[in-house]
Amino acid sequence: MANGSVKKVVSDRGFGFITADDGKDYFFHRDGLDRSIDFDKLVGGEHVTFEVEAGPKGPRAIKVQAA
Repeated sequence: MANGSVKKVVSDRGFGFITADDGKDYFFHRDGLDRSIDFDKLVGGEHVTFEVEAGPKGPRAIKVQAA
């Protein structure tokens, strides 16, 4: 599991970006969030843990959980 924080949320489109502790940014989709996170209340700055998988447009964060 990687650690990072939510960088940006595009709530009307259902996705956002996470900046990992190593400085890399990862795309995430609301479907990749753990049930403990309410996407509609998500804003930037929250600390999260996540896994990275290969997506159609590059690596993306999945299994995103509150840290």
